[in-house]
Amino acid sequence: LGMANGLSDKLLDFRFCDLKGAELKGKTLSAALMSGADFSKANMVEVVMSKAYAVGANFEGANLQNSVLDRVEFKNANLRGVNFINAVITGIDWEGADVTDAIFDDALISVQDVKNLCINPTLKGDARAEVGCKN
Repeated sequence: LGMANGLSDKLLDFRFCDLKGAELKGKTLSAALMSGADFSKANMVEVVMSKAYAVGANFEGANLQNSVLDRVEFKNANLRGVNFINAVITGIDWEGADVTDAIFDDALISVQDVKNLCINPTLKGDARAEVGCKN
């Protein structure tokens, strides 16, 4: 239960780290500090991020398929081309995030996250239908 609430017995401080292309499959990154870090093209399949702080982080082209993303601060993050296929997405701060070409097929997205994503000007084309935007 503690992990689901963002508690961790280890400090996960990735601030401004270069983790480009990192192999993070199946890792638990609860309460991780990720601001300014580069996770571009990282394999983050089945990652669990709860209460992670990823403001301004770069996830361009990362694979977050089958991941659990709960209360993550993606404010001003680069999420271009991120694979969110079959991810569980709840309580995310999408403000200023770039989700251009992100893939949301079969993602389970909370109603509030759908609302917030649909007003994001970088969510375009097929991604709008995948998320469930009305127009």
